Amino acid sequence: MKSHSLFSVRMLVTTLCAIGIATGVVVFRAQADQWDKRTILTVNQPIQVRDTYLPAGQYVLKLLNSNSDRHIVQIFNGDQSHLIDTVLAINNYRLEPTGHSQFMFWETPPGTAKALRAWFYPGDNYGQEFPYPKHLQRIETASVTSAPAPVPSAAAPSRETVAPRQEETPAPVPAQPQAAAQEPQPERPVEVAQAAPPPTPAPQPPAQQPEPAPERLPKTGSPYPVIGLAGLVSLALYGLLRLKIMV
Repeated sequence: MKSHSLFSVRMLVTTLCAIGIATGVVVFRAQADQWDKRTILTVNQPIQVRDTYLPAGQYVLKLLNSNSDRHIVQIFNGDQSHLIDTVLAINNYRLEPTGHSQFMFWETPPGTAKALRAWFYPGDNYGQEFPYPKHLQRIETASVTSAPAPVPSAAAPSRETVAPRQEETPAPVPAQPQAAAQEPQPERPVEVAQAAPPPTPAPQPPAQQPEPAPERLPKTGSPYPVIGLAGLVSLALYGLLRLKIMV
Protein backbone atom coordinates (compact mmCIF):
# COMPACT_ATOMS: atom_id res chain seq x y z
CA MET A 1 0.00 0.00 0.00
CA LYS A 2 2.85 2.32 0.86
CA SER A 3 4.66 1.61 -2.45
CA HIS A 4 1.49 2.41 -4.36
CA SER A 5 1.15 5.78 -2.62
CA LEU A 6 4.82 6.59 -3.33
CA PHE A 7 4.28 5.78 -7.04
CA SER A 8 1.26 8.08 -7.17
CA VAL A 9 3.22 10.88 -5.52
CA ARG A 10 6.07 10.46 -8.00
CA MET A 11 3.68 10.55 -10.96
CA LEU A 12 2.07 13.73 -9.60
CA VAL A 13 5.45 15.40 -9.09
CA THR A 14 6.61 14.40 -12.57
CA THR A 15 3.46 15.82 -14.15
CA LEU A 16 3.78 19.09 -12.27
CA CYS A 17 7.43 19.43 -13.25
CA ALA A 18 6.56 18.87 -16.91
CA ILE A 19 3.89 21.56 -16.72
CA GLY A 20 6.34 23.95 -15.07
CA ILE A 21 8.98 23.38 -17.77
CA ALA A 22 6.43 23.95 -20.54
CA THR A 23 5.16 27.18 -19.00
CA GLY A 24 8.73 28.36 -18.47
CA VAL A 25 9.45 27.89 -22.19
CA VAL A 26 6.35 29.91 -23.11
CA VAL A 27 7.32 32.74 -20.76
CA PHE A 28 10.88 32.76 -22.13
CA ARG A 29 9.58 33.05 -25.69
CA ALA A 30 7.27 35.92 -24.69
CA GLN A 31 10.18 37.72 -23.02
CA ALA A 32 12.32 37.16 -26.11
CA ASP A 33 9.67 38.75 -28.35
CA GLN A 34 9.50 41.73 -25.98
CA TRP A 35 13.27 42.10 -26.08
CA ASP A 36 13.76 42.14 -29.86
CA LYS A 37 10.27 43.63 -30.61
CA ARG A 38 9.69 41.07 -33.35
CA THR A 39 6.84 42.32 -35.58
CA ILE A 40 5.41 40.99 -38.84
CA LEU A 41 4.71 43.70 -41.42
CA THR A 42 2.51 42.95 -44.46
CA VAL A 43 2.19 45.59 -47.20
CA ASN A 44 0.23 45.49 -50.46
CA GLN A 45 2.27 48.20 -52.18
CA PRO A 46 5.99 49.11 -52.28
CA ILE A 47 7.43 51.07 -49.33
CA GLN A 48 10.80 52.49 -48.30
CA VAL A 49 12.59 52.29 -44.97
CA ARG A 50 15.10 55.11 -45.35
CA ASP A 51 16.77 54.17 -48.68
CA THR A 52 15.83 50.47 -48.51
CA TYR A 53 13.17 49.65 -51.12
CA LEU A 54 10.70 46.91 -50.12
CA PRO A 55 8.26 45.56 -52.75
CA ALA A 56 4.78 44.45 -51.72
CA GLY A 57 4.90 41.37 -49.48
CA GLN A 58 5.53 40.20 -45.90
CA TYR A 59 8.53 41.22 -43.78
CA VAL A 60 9.77 40.83 -40.19
CA LEU A 61 11.15 43.78 -38.20
CA LYS A 62 13.39 43.08 -35.18
CA LEU A 63 15.77 45.03 -32.95
CA LEU A 64 19.40 43.99 -32.96
CA ASN A 65 20.47 42.06 -29.85
CA SER A 66 22.42 44.95 -28.35
CA ASN A 67 22.26 46.42 -24.85
CA SER A 68 24.04 49.65 -25.76
CA ASP A 69 21.91 50.74 -28.73
CA ARG A 70 18.20 49.84 -28.90
CA HIS A 71 17.55 51.66 -32.19
CA ILE A 72 19.16 49.29 -34.70
CA VAL A 73 16.37 47.68 -36.76
CA GLN A 74 16.88 44.50 -38.77
CA ILE A 75 14.60 43.80 -41.75
CA PHE A 76 14.08 40.14 -42.72
CA ASN A 77 11.97 38.45 -45.35
CA GLY A 78 8.72 36.71 -44.35
CA ASP A 79 10.28 33.42 -43.11
CA GLN A 80 13.39 35.16 -41.65
CA SER A 81 15.70 33.15 -43.91
CA HIS A 82 17.35 36.26 -45.37
CA LEU A 83 18.45 39.55 -43.77
CA ILE A 84 17.48 42.31 -46.22
CA ASP A 85 19.06 45.30 -44.46
CA THR A 86 20.02 46.80 -41.10
CA VAL A 87 18.72 50.33 -40.58
CA LEU A 88 19.66 52.92 -37.94
CA ALA A 89 16.66 54.65 -36.35
CA ILE A 90 16.16 57.30 -33.69
CA ASN A 91 13.97 57.48 -30.60
CA ASN A 92 10.29 58.42 -30.97
CA TYR A 93 7.66 58.96 -28.26
CA ARG A 94 3.86 58.70 -28.19
CA LEU A 95 1.49 59.69 -25.40
CA GLU A 96 -0.99 56.80 -25.54
CA PRO A 97 0.29 53.27 -26.27
CA THR A 98 -1.94 50.81 -28.13
CA GLY A 99 -2.44 47.06 -27.88
CA HIS A 100 -1.21 46.45 -31.41
CA SER A 101 1.72 47.44 -33.60
CA GLN A 102 1.44 50.92 -35.08
CA PHE A 103 3.14 52.24 -38.23
CA MET A 104 3.30 55.84 -39.46
CA PHE A 105 4.42 57.04 -42.91
CA TRP A 106 5.94 60.20 -44.41
CA GLU A 107 4.07 62.13 -47.09
CA THR A 108 5.73 61.44 -50.44
CA PRO A 109 5.04 62.84 -53.95
CA PRO A 110 2.60 60.93 -56.18
CA GLY A 111 4.17 58.10 -58.13
CA THR A 112 6.79 57.31 -55.45
CA ALA A 113 6.90 54.60 -52.79
CA LYS A 114 5.59 55.38 -49.31
CA ALA A 115 8.30 56.03 -46.71
CA LEU A 116 8.03 54.45 -43.24
CA ARG A 117 8.33 57.11 -40.56
CA ALA A 118 7.73 55.41 -37.16
CA TRP A 119 7.18 51.94 -35.70
CA PHE A 120 5.73 51.32 -32.22
CA TYR A 121 5.58 47.93 -30.50
CA PRO A 122 2.32 47.08 -28.62
CA GLY A 123 2.19 48.67 -25.16
CA ASP A 124 5.35 50.80 -25.64
CA ASN A 125 5.47 54.58 -25.38
CA TYR A 126 8.86 54.70 -27.08
CA GLY A 127 9.34 53.49 -30.63
CA GLN A 128 11.62 53.76 -33.65
CA GLU A 129 11.63 56.71 -36.06
CA PHE A 130 13.19 56.48 -39.54
CA PRO A 131 14.49 59.64 -41.27
CA TYR A 132 13.07 60.77 -44.60
CA PRO A 133 14.75 58.94 -47.53
CA LYS A 134 17.43 60.78 -49.44
CA HIS A 135 16.37 59.14 -52.71
CA LEU A 136 12.74 58.25 -53.32
CA GLN A 137 12.07 55.25 -55.51
CA ARG A 138 9.48 55.74 -58.22
CA ILE A 139 6.90 53.02 -58.77
CA GLU A 140 5.48 51.96 -62.10
CA THR A 141 1.88 53.02 -62.58
CA ALA A 142 -0.44 51.10 -64.84
CA SER A 143 -0.64 52.83 -68.21
CA VAL A 144 -4.15 53.88 -69.19
CA THR A 145 -5.07 52.78 -72.71
CA SER A 146 -7.31 55.24 -74.44
CA ALA A 147 -10.32 53.90 -76.32
CA PRO A 148 -9.94 53.96 -80.10
CA ALA A 149 -11.56 56.93 -81.77
CA PRO A 150 -14.81 56.10 -83.54
CA VAL A 151 -14.46 55.62 -87.26
CA PRO A 152 -16.29 58.42 -89.06
CA SER A 153 -19.16 57.27 -91.18
CA ALA A 154 -18.51 57.06 -94.90
CA ALA A 155 -19.40 60.21 -96.75
CA ALA A 156 -22.41 60.02 -98.99
CA PRO A 157 -21.34 59.64 -102.60
CA SER A 158 -21.64 62.90 -104.45
CA ARG A 159 -23.90 63.01 -107.40
CA GLU A 160 -22.29 64.03 -110.62
CA THR A 161 -23.63 67.26 -111.93
CA VAL A 162 -24.49 67.14 -115.59
CA ALA A 163 -24.63 70.46 -117.28
CA PRO A 164 -27.91 70.95 -119.12
CA ARG A 165 -27.64 70.40 -122.80
CA GLN A 166 -28.54 73.48 -124.74
CA GLU A 167 -30.60 73.08 -127.81
CA GLU A 168 -28.94 74.17 -130.98
CA THR A 169 -30.45 77.27 -132.49
CA PRO A 170 -31.01 76.89 -136.24
CA ALA A 171 -29.19 79.35 -138.45
CA PRO A 172 -31.39 82.13 -139.93
CA VAL A 173 -32.50 81.66 -143.54
CA PRO A 174 -31.57 84.63 -145.71
CA ALA A 175 -34.63 84.17 -147.89
CA GLN A 176 -36.93 84.87 -144.96
CA PRO A 177 -35.77 88.07 -143.26
CA GLN A 178 -39.02 88.45 -141.40
CA ALA A 179 -38.40 85.27 -139.33
CA ALA A 180 -38.02 86.25 -135.80
CA ALA A 181 -34.90 85.02 -134.10
CA GLN A 182 -35.54 82.45 -131.50
CA GLU A 183 -34.96 83.62 -127.99
CA PRO A 184 -32.28 81.63 -126.09
CA GLN A 185 -33.67 79.45 -123.35
CA PRO A 186 -32.58 80.34 -119.76
CA GLU A 187 -30.16 77.97 -118.10
CA ARG A 188 -31.54 75.81 -115.31
CA PRO A 189 -29.83 76.02 -111.89
CA VAL A 190 -27.18 73.39 -111.30
CA GLU A 191 -27.49 71.31 -108.13
CA VAL A 192 -24.16 70.61 -106.52
CA ALA A 193 -24.06 67.79 -103.92
CA GLN A 194 -21.75 68.35 -100.95
CA ALA A 195 -20.38 65.60 -98.75
CA ALA A 196 -21.60 65.78 -95.15
CA PRO A 197 -18.72 66.46 -92.66
CA PRO A 198 -17.79 63.49 -90.44
CA PRO A 199 -19.26 63.62 -86.90
CA THR A 200 -16.97 64.93 -84.20
CA PRO A 201 -15.99 62.09 -81.82
CA ALA A 202 -17.24 62.57 -78.28
CA PRO A 203 -14.44 63.23 -75.71
CA GLN A 204 -13.50 60.20 -73.70
CA PRO A 205 -13.75 60.58 -69.90
CA PRO A 206 -10.37 60.27 -68.13
CA ALA A 207 -9.76 56.84 -66.74
CA GLN A 208 -9.81 56.72 -62.99
CA GLN A 209 -6.88 55.16 -61.24
CA PRO A 210 -7.71 52.52 -58.61
CA GLU A 211 -7.61 53.80 -55.06
CA PRO A 212 -4.84 52.23 -52.91
CA ALA A 213 -6.15 49.51 -50.63
CA PRO A 214 -5.77 50.18 -46.99
CA GLU A 215 -2.80 48.74 -45.36
CA ARG A 216 -3.23 45.83 -43.12
CA LEU A 217 -1.56 46.19 -39.78
CA PRO A 218 -0.23 42.96 -38.26
CA LYS A 219 -1.53 41.86 -34.96
CA THR A 220 0.93 40.59 -32.37
CA GLY A 221 -0.12 38.61 -29.33
CA SER A 222 0.38 40.05 -25.87
CA PRO A 223 2.61 37.97 -23.54
CA TYR A 224 1.10 36.35 -20.49
CA PRO A 225 3.80 36.36 -17.82
CA VAL A 226 1.26 35.12 -15.27
CA ILE A 227 1.54 31.65 -16.76
CA GLY A 228 5.00 31.40 -15.25
CA LEU A 229 3.42 31.29 -11.79
CA ALA A 230 2.31 27.74 -12.58
CA GLY A 231 5.94 26.68 -12.60
CA LEU A 232 6.53 28.19 -9.17
CA VAL A 233 3.42 26.49 -7.79
CA SER A 234 4.55 23.13 -9.11
CA LEU A 235 7.97 23.50 -7.45
CA ALA A 236 6.31 24.43 -4.16
CA LEU A 237 4.06 21.35 -4.28
CA TYR A 238 7.06 19.20 -5.05
CA GLY A 239 8.91 20.54 -2.00
CA LEU A 240 5.91 19.91 0.30
CA LEU A 241 5.41 16.37 -0.97
CA ARG A 242 9.09 15.56 -0.56
CA LEU A 243 9.06 16.95 2.96
CA LYS A 244 5.99 14.86 3.80
CA ILE A 245 7.62 11.68 2.47
CA MET A 246 10.76 12.29 4.49
CA VAL A 247 8.72 12.78 7.67
